[in-house]
Amino acid sequence: MNAEIIAVGSELLLGQITNTNAKFLSQQLAEIGINVYYHTVVGDNKERLIHAIREAESRADLLIFTGGLGPTKDDLTKETISTHIGRPLVYDQAALESIENYFAKTRITMTPNNRKQALVMEKSVVLPNDYGMAPGMLVKKNKHAYILLPGPPREMQPMFTSYARPELLNILEKVEKIESRVLRFFGIGESTLETELEDLLIAQQNPTLAPLAGDGEVTLRITAKHESEAAALQMIQQAEEEVLRRVGEYFYGYNDTTLARELAVHLKKHNSSIAAAESLTGGLFQSELTDVPGASSFFSGGIVCYSNEAKKELVKVKEETLARYGAVSAECAAELAENVRRLLGAEFGISFTGAAGPEPLEGHPPGTVWIGLSRKGKETETFKLSLSGSRAGVRKRAVKYGCHYLLAELSQKT
Repeated sequence: MNAEIIAVGSELLLGQITNTNAKFLSQQLAEIGINVYYHTVVGDNKERLIHAIREAESRADLLIFTGGLGPTKDDLTKETISTHIGRPLVYDQAALESIENYFAKTRITMTPNNRKQALVMEKSVVLPNDYGMAPGMLVKKNKHAYILLPGPPREMQPMFTSYARPELLNILEKVEKIESRVLRFFGIGESTLETELEDLLIAQQNPTLAPLAGDGEVTLRITAKHESEAAALQMIQQAEEEVLRRVGEYFYGYNDTTLARELAVHLKKHNSSIAAAESLTGGLFQSELTDVPGASSFFSGGIVCYSNEAKKELVKVKEETLARYGAVSAECAAELAENVRRLLGAEFGISFTGAAGPEPLEGHPPGTVWIGLSRKGKETETFKLSLSGSRAGVRKRAVKYGCHYLLAELSQKT
């Protein structure tokens, strides 16, 4: 079964609210093996809604509508679908009594248009609304099935999980499980990753592999479909093993994790501590780390030393270092990392200095970044980056590189 989700409401097109319903429904449908190939958003307009319905019917078996079931004149979803498929609207007595009881209980005068919410299509399966007034419904006509759900997520989500989903399971002859796993990579571009996996991407059927680049990282979603959840997961595992055999050196975690979260896990695991001196990144690295619960167990503290005076006074960078090499230099990055580690008594010290842009700094072009990494008992390392993009983008990617270098160092820890 293929599905299309149609969200009805001009407020969505105007950007007044976000269509979170489509995300929720896509996830729910994937779990029971229903493919979603299109999301459509249409305003409160009968003609445009009919056009959207006809388009969806040409490419989907199941049409799921959210929104447009309320009492006002612009709530026209069920009226439009009723006319389109030739099913008259009738009052659902249970829904009408529930609405009347609500107004009686709250002592609010019930206006006549509220009765409209109790209308359902004849011979439809009524989906009770446990958290609102307008019921939903499921109706079948010829080869199509139509599900109508309310727009507010607090009403739509429980209605779908409690009532619509069980009805769909009854319709399906065979329920296939769709399982997905996202692998996260850093330090490799999307084009390089695709080249390394080209034959797998060309031959893919089930499971499927989908690379996606964003924020200086690359993710690879592996998706498998099978009647057995265990079998689907085994298919994913086999595909993952082949992927990591080729590009495993860039892999750092799964699904929604981040480099900072993985760094926190490894610091805790090794009972290590870290301190940071930030110029270029202005405290962004510290913010990322302290977003992780329990950061006090591995984060000793940090110093934002944006000016050269702060570098000298707070982190004790030698004046001659700044005079001879400048703030945008390997020498400055090394002293910052070493000194902050000693000052705050940590095992690791990391520093960020450079030119975030948009203007050059000390003759260095925007995107020039130096990261210093000091570890107790080892020689300090420095890393130079030449990053492109906006000022904010340079700073964010610098932090990710810092986490990446630390993770690589921790993986060597004995």
